[in-house]
Amino acid sequence: MTVHLRPLRIAAHVELVSLIAMLANLATAHLGPISSLMGPTHGCAYLFVVIAVWRPASATATTKAVAVVPGVGGLLALRRLHRLRVTGHPTKDLRPAPRAKRRPTPVVWPARGGRERGRGRR
Repeated sequence: MTVHLRPLRIAAHVELVSLIAMLANLATAHLGPISSLMGPTHGCAYLFVVIAVWRPASATATTKAVAVVPGVGGLLALRRLHRLRVTGHPTKDLRPAPRAKRRPTPVVWPARGGRERGRGRR
C-alpha cells in the first residue's frame, strides 16, 4: 500500500502556521476572532497529523511519538517518513558520505649544527 505524504505535509504546515498565529495573537492584541479561527484550525490540523502518521505500517514507534509534539511534530514525523521511504531507514542521512580529508605533508626541518630539533642547549 502506497502512502502519500502530500496531505500530511499540508497539514503539518497548517498546524505550525496556526500555532505561530495563535501565539502571536496571544502575545500582542489577543483578538477574540483570531483565537476563534486559529484554535479549531490548529486542533483539526494537529489531529489530522497524528492520525496520518499513525496509519502507515512503516511508521516506527519513534515517528509516531514525534508526531504527538504540537507545532513541529508533524514536520519532524514527515521528515522521518520521507527518509524511511528514500533510504529504508528513518534516521539515515540523505547526504553522501563526506570524503576523507587529506593530511598535510609533514614539514621536516633540517637539523641545526648537528642537534636534534626539540632539544635545548646543553
